[in-house]
Amino acid sequence: MNIEELRAYCIAKHDVFEALPFGPDVLVFKVSGKIFALTNIENYVSVNLKCDPERTLELREEHASVTPGYHMNKTHWNTVEVAGDVSRNLLKELIDHSYNLVVNGLSKRKRDAIIAANSADN
Repeated sequence: MNIEELRAYCIAKHDVFEALPFGPDVLVFKVSGKIFALTNIENYVSVNLKCDPERTLELREEHASVTPGYHMNKTHWNTVEVAGDVSRNLLKELIDHSYNLVVNGLSKRKRDAIIAANSADN
């Protein structure tokens, strides 16, 4: 998945916007103001994704290209090398998982509105 495909996949989700809060090189994707994915624009080799703590460990054991989140909380974030042993489908699944974790942590009102918008699409 190249950076434009990553970008298109992330911003197609409800209530997502992109930002550069850490400088011009780090592209961040937020849902309702909370980060769920980030990557380096100039050196696109990986993406940081939020992950359930139990699953973070499983993924790191199963895939050499999944490591503790670079500059992130190592319990809740993974860095996934895009050219590594993670398939395109698994990468999409991990993006969805990250997005859903953040959505589930939002206030009930915001969460319900996003879930309703996602359900309307299906």
